Amino acid sequence: MRNMKIETEKGHEIVGRLILENITRGEWEPGAKLPSVVELSARFGVGRSTIREALSALKATGWLDIRHGGGTFVKKVLPSETAQGGASPFQEADSILELLEVRKILETGTSALAAERRTEEDLAKLSAILDRMNISLQSNDTAGGEQADVEFHAAIAEASRNSLLTQLMGSLAQRLGETIGKTRELWFYQQKSTSERLLDEHRSIYNAIAEGDAALASQLIRDHLNKVESTLRHLTEQ
Repeated sequence: MRNMKIETEKGHEIVGRLILENITRGEWEPGAKLPSVVELSARFGVGRSTIREALSALKATGWLDIRHGGGTFVKKVLPSETAQGGASPFQEADSILELLEVRKILETGTSALAAERRTEEDLAKLSAILDRMNISLQSNDTAGGEQADVEFHAAIAEASRNSLLTQLMGSLAQRLGETIGKTRELWFYQQKSTSERLLDEHRSIYNAIAEGDAALASQLIRDHLNKVESTLRHLTEQ
């Protein structure tokens, strides 16, 4: 007889499922503002930290929009029922994994070449993007931070001075832009990490490229993407 691993749902997973059910059956319609964390805590009989974890998970998978100081809202455009399958809010992790695997193969190479071939102009561009990432962080501009993140990785490909690699990264731009927000949120949620830490990792990659250390630049990119991949694989195995 094959051994089976039986796991019970965690508190935030139960709450997340219940909130998702309320959304899908129309209690909270697209664009509607959810009750406060305090109100949800009382409604579901759990602590505020459990509510925040549930909301973060649903934000990560496209169901909610959490506005700093403005409350939590149901997304105006909801993920498709087909994509979600009516099950766990982490179902999209599978499709994101495929893109992430391609990124890991591609970007470890582009970062190594960038460290060997980058110009002062390339470094200035990367540095300017990091500055924008920092400004977005300080102003809680989530969209701006995500856009800067996409541009940072594209700029590394450009610095490789390999037109085919640049084109390959460009061909992924749309999908990368569509998923990077989700991968960032899932990483923050699972790793209990912060935007500051994510910015520091990008700065470390920049420094390795600036110092011409191809091996280190490649390894830092790999480590950076491995963390996200580890999170996604954990979610798909739940």
